[in-house]
Amino acid sequence: MTSAPFPAPPSDSSSTGQQPPTPAGPAIRPQLRRSGTDRMIGGVCGGLADYSGIDSVLWRVGFVGLTLAGGSGVVVYLFLWVLTPSDPLPADTEPSPVERLVERLHRAISGALASVRRD
Repeated sequence: MTSAPFPAPPSDSSSTGQQPPTPAGPAIRPQLRRSGTDRMIGGVCGGLADYSGIDSVLWRVGFVGLTLAGGSGVVVYLFLWVLTPSDPLPADTEPSPVERLVERLHRAISGALASVRRD
């Protein structure tokens, strides 16, 4: 046992006229986007790393593991590649033809989803 005294109870803020500090709200999580800088193929793992705080190498290992365990890693990766919007590429980088195709697919799918939501 320790002989340290108990801490004093918090003072009543109503008697001093000060407002108690309000607790900070939950941190705002960034939108899920494909990375423009941390990319090996499409930037999906880099975007997941930015979103979740888990290193992109671990996401890549997870996708490889899913691929070896039955092929679902490739399907999930392609699904995320098409459905998640891309961060802007660095100024000196030109998008590849595959990246342009994925952007067109993304615009077509998101436009179709928007028109379905309006109806």
